[in-house]
Amino acid sequence: MASLKIVLRNKANKDGSFPLAIRVTKDRTSSYTFIGHSIDANQWDAVHQRVKKNHPNSARLNNLLSTKFAEANGKLLELETQKNDGSSRAIKTGIVAEKHASFFKQAHIYLTTLEKKGDFNRHSADKPRIERLREFFEGGDTTFAEITPTLLRRFQAYLKETRNISERTIVNHLVVIRTIFNQAIASQIVDRKYYPFGKGKIVIKFPDSIKVGLTPEKVQEMEALELPAGSLAHHARNVFLFSFYFAGMRVSDVLRLKWSDFQNDRLHYAMGKNDKSGSLKVPQKALSIIGQYKRDTVRHNLVFPDLESVDDLDNEYEVEKRINQKLKRINKGLKEISDMLGLDKKISMHIARHTFGNISGDKIPIQMLQKLYRHSSVTTTIGYQANFIYKDADAALDAVIGF
Repeated sequence: MASLKIVLRNKANKDGSFPLAIRVTKDRTSSYTFIGHSIDANQWDAVHQRVKKNHPNSARLNNLLSTKFAEANGKLLELETQKNDGSSRAIKTGIVAEKHASFFKQAHIYLTTLEKKGDFNRHSADKPRIERLREFFEGGDTTFAEITPTLLRRFQAYLKETRNISERTIVNHLVVIRTIFNQAIASQIVDRKYYPFGKGKIVIKFPDSIKVGLTPEKVQEMEALELPAGSLAHHARNVFLFSFYFAGMRVSDVLRLKWSDFQNDRLHYAMGKNDKSGSLKVPQKALSIIGQYKRDTVRHNLVFPDLESVDDLDNEYEVEKRINQKLKRINKGLKEISDMLGLDKKISMHIARHTFGNISGDKIPIQMLQKLYRHSSVTTTIGYQANFIYKDADAALDAVIGF
């Protein structure tokens, strides 16, 4: 069982005074939390743990000490009720850290962890979101306790006023703040009572997004376009169509494909997002595309050349960084194709997945679509495919107004 005591530390400051601290002791090991005030040795009553009256501000200091001790003792009781069997240092952290823990220090740890894990996409997306919160605080630091529901509502209003961004992007800012909070709570850096999310606080809800894919006619027009071999638009079309032919395979998986993934006219690969593996027959149209990338010198055994300049394909951070760069180039080529097809909305690589969903509609059993999409849950497939199933709704509408 741990114990608390207010003490005068025995190491003097440069001016000869000694700092006041709360000592946490457990299993004969002690940790100290400093109060922020120092006094002379002859002004301290060690027996009663009080500042003597010979100090000019003894009454105020003793009131402060009583308050700090009561807060620490209350937190200690809470931790012991939760059967916290940690060290004196861990208990000290649980007692005082949540009021003073720096949000941006924990945010830095979060970003560093993403970088070490090789998660370039989340790192590159979340870093500017954290910076926008720092801008909101005018470059200063803040504690977790200061990030209240009221403050987050002000932050949302600030983003709407100063940034030309969508509601979904604003929600993404809240998601990264919530993630950092959750990690800090799990690490016992901050108490859950400061958590600003949940019922009656800030509820994160993603706005519905409209998913629109190309029609079969537009896909055929794209296939028939005369494009110079080796041009950006030619390569962009190849990557887009290859993705579409395999149920909207993600561009990160397309660019990582190796010649060894193709065996006996079948493609064997594991999806990078959830490591779901599978095998699919290679359509003749897809064979035609990869046949254009046969070359004498092939680095890393890659089908498409976009990642050949990466020295180490096991360096996930560098690979994702290069994919991100190449995706921007591919989407630029797809914009040229959008103009050629006379589309009102520009095409991006993600539209390949929407296009497969749009054309498949309700023609394919949902369980088979789950397998093709490599979704972990059929619920995800049902939610996604609902964006492209119109037959029943259209028939219901016609039944009412078709007179």
